[in-house]
Amino acid sequence: MVTRPCLCGIDVGTQGVRVALVALDGRELGHGARRLPASRREAGIHEQSPDDWWEGLVGALREATASDVEAEVVAVALDATSGTVVLEAPDGAPRGPALMYDDARAVVPAERAERVGRELWTELGYRMQPTWGLPKAMWLMENAAPGTGDRIVHQSDHLVRRLTGRRVATDTSHALKTGADLRTASWPSAVLAELGLPVSRLPELVSPGTVIGRVDGDVARLTGLPAGVPVRAGMTDGCAAQIAAGSMRAGSWSSALGTTLVVKGSTAELVRDPHGAVYCHRHPDGGWLPGGASSTGAGVFRELLQPTADLDDLTRRASSRPLVGGVSYPLAGRGERFPFVAPQAHGFLTEQAVDDVDRFATTCLGIAYVERLAYDVLATLGADVSGPVALTGGATRNDWWNQLRTDVLGRRTTRPASPEAATGMAILAAAEPGHLAETADGMVAVVERLEPDIERGRDLDAGYRRLLEALADRGWLAPDLADAVLAPPAVTM
Repeated sequence: MVTRPCLCGIDVGTQGVRVALVALDGRELGHGARRLPASRREAGIHEQSPDDWWEGLVGALREATASDVEAEVVAVALDATSGTVVLEAPDGAPRGPALMYDDARAVVPAERAERVGRELWTELGYRMQPTWGLPKAMWLMENAAPGTGDRIVHQSDHLVRRLTGRRVATDTSHALKTGADLRTASWPSAVLAELGLPVSRLPELVSPGTVIGRVDGDVARLTGLPAGVPVRAGMTDGCAAQIAAGSMRAGSWSSALGTTLVVKGSTAELVRDPHGAVYCHRHPDGGWLPGGASSTGAGVFRELLQPTADLDDLTRRASSRPLVGGVSYPLAGRGERFPFVAPQAHGFLTEQAVDDVDRFATTCLGIAYVERLAYDVLATLGADVSGPVALTGGATRNDWWNQLRTDVLGRRTTRPASPEAATGMAILAAAEPGHLAETADGMVAVVERLEPDIERGRDLDAGYRRLLEALADRGWLAPDLADAVLAPPAVTM
C-alpha cells in the first residue's frame, strides 16, 4: 500500500473538537469532529470538564484516522481557547473543572495583576483583564489549594500531556494572557512572585512549532495516531485560524467570524494599545501578530431569532431589500473586549425592527460595522491595514454577508479553501522553525476573491458613523478613539 504523508491539526473549541488530516499540498485527507457537553455558565462563571475535552479529542481522532487508511500522520499540533486554565496534578489528572476563556470571576486578581505588572504590560502593549489566564491562575492559587507538584496549565498543555504521556512545555501563544514576556520568551518571575504565583507552578515556555513530545503508545492504540509521532507546540484558536487564512506575511489580515469575531494580522513591529483592546502574539517567524476578539458575532442570532429561523430564507429576503432603518450594536450578553474595552456594554438597536428579516439584516450590518471599527482602531495605532482581508469562520457560508462585509470594509477580501483552525494547526505541524509563513503560502488555497462596491460602501458609511457616535455617547468608545476614527482622512498635496 502506498501511503501519503499528512499533518494532523487539532482544534479544541468551546463547543467541540475538530481534527483535520492535511497533505503537504494543502488537500484535506481526513477529518473528525465531536461535540462537547454543555458548559457550566452562571454569573460570570464558565467551566468545562477537562475529561470531556479528552473524550471528544479521542473520538475526533479515531474518526479522522479511519477516514483515509492511506494517510500517514507525520506530525501533530493542537490549538485551544485563549486564556483557559486548569489545575493539574503531578500525574496529569485535572484537579477540578477548567476556568474557560471568558470566565470573569477573577476581577480582584486582575486589578492586582494590572497594578503590580503595569510597567511590563504597558511595554507589551496590553492591559490585564479578568478573563485572562494570569488573574485566573491567581484565583486558583488562592481558592483551589494546589498541592505539592501541582501546576496551572493551559487547555492545550493539558491535552498534549495526555497525548504524549509526559509533562510538556507551553507555547508563548497560549501563555500570552498568563503574563509571559513574549519579547524574551520567558516568565516575568519577579512580577509573578509578587502576585503569589511561583514560576514553578507554570510550564516551561517554548516557541510555537517546537517539538514538545511524541504520541504515547497507549494513546496511539486509542486514537489511531502512529506511536512516536512528534507533537509540536501549537497556538491559540485565533492564531490557528489566521494561519489557515494564510495571513502570516506582514501587512496581511484575517477576520474569523463565527460565534464571535476575531481579527488578526501580521506586522513587523509591536502594536501597543493604551486602551487595552489590542494585544500582540509573537510571530513564530519573527515580528508580531496583533489583533483581538470581539464579543459580537453570529452567536447573537441565538438570542435575536427563533430556533427554527431559516437563515437561508432570511438572507434571500434581506438581499432584496435596501439596508435602511436603525443602527445595531449586536452584542450577546454584557461586556465588550475588542475593538474597545467596555465591561458594561450591552447590545442595542436604535429603531424597532419591522420583522425578522429587518432584524437579521440590521444585525449582519452591525457586525460588519464592528469589524470595520476593529480595522480602523488598528490603523490609529499605526498598523498597516491596507492589505486584503481573508474571511474565515462559519459566517463565510453566507455569500450575501461576505459581500456586505467587503463593501463596509472598503477593501478586497479573500476566502480560503480550508479556513478552519484545525487546518491552521496542520500547517503549523508541517512548518520547520522560522518557515511558517512560507509553509502557509504553499498550503493555503484561495477559492474566492471579492472586490468592494465603493458606491455602496459610501451609502453605508452614514450608518457606521451613527453607530460610533452611539457608542461614544454611551461612554463605551473612548472620546479620543472615537475622534481619531471619525476624523476625515488627511488630504495630501
